[in-house]
Amino acid sequence: MIEPIVDEVRKYRAEHARRFNFDLRAICADIQKIEATCGHTVVSLPPRMLDVAIDPLEPSDQRLRHPIRAWPP
Repeated sequence: MIEPIVDEVRKYRAEHARRFNFDLRAICADIQKIEATCGHTVVSLPPRMLDVAIDPLEPSDQRLRHPIRAWPP
């Protein structure tokens, strides 16, 4: 079952995209125009750099330390 709010957001997104003939540049330009005129502060955070000293394959969570079992048991 799809939540009513999610369904409404998807419906609005589809209508908005259809208004601009699914042109992503036009859609983004319209969203930026709305953001500039809405009166709310829109924050853009700088990208975060990854720490290359950390091994991404090293399990950092206890649940990842358990061996993976083959299925079926």
